[in-house]
Amino acid sequence: MLAACPGAAGRRLAAPGAGATGMRGEGPAGAPAGVRVAHNRAMVDSFSYDQLIASGEGRLFGPDAGRLPLPPMLMFDRVTRIDDDGGAHGLGRIEAELDIRPELWFFACHFKDDPVMPGCLGLDAMWQLIGFYLTWLRLPGRGRALGAGEIKFTGEVGTDVKLVRYEIDIKRVIKRKLVMAIGDARLLADGTEIYVARDLRVGLFSRAGEPT
Repeated sequence: MLAACPGAAGRRLAAPGAGATGMRGEGPAGAPAGVRVAHNRAMVDSFSYDQLIASGEGRLFGPDAGRLPLPPMLMFDRVTRIDDDGGAHGLGRIEAELDIRPELWFFACHFKDDPVMPGCLGLDAMWQLIGFYLTWLRLPGRGRALGAGEIKFTGEVGTDVKLVRYEIDIKRVIKRKLVMAIGDARLLADGTEIYVARDLRVGLFSRAGEPT
């Protein structure tokens, strides 16, 4: 969704096996462990790094479904929670994590001798996750960021940080001709909130010739 720094091509954001998550909890009656039933559908509620890569390659939800970006623009290593009835508004909650390592690609170019993760990448991760949520709901189309309300940065992610955590509460889902989700999000660096974004908007759009 946002342009990467020069020289990023071909560099991985995280190792494929880093922090791969299992499925959470026991499934409901008749469903396997780690699978929940939402709106009468069996739905997985956490995703490993390899599954996120499969999304980016069109293998997780199908070739015509929305996709996550591939590295280096994939900005999280795992989705630890996703549901459609949790969160502050009862419409869904998404939680994801990124392992921070000094060799991550953006530290080399932003900035020389002053490595800081660009704030736009943390913001893009939030948009990525809301788009992933819509695709997880099996809604058709390709995700595109549509805007945001208030955005506030009160800290930064440097090489001293070990873990970034994203938390998103879905506050509205539109399922008409326009398919869109609106959410509030925050980013925590080693447990401290440093980014807050309100009214993040992501829509799904179909390309010519694709099913709607």
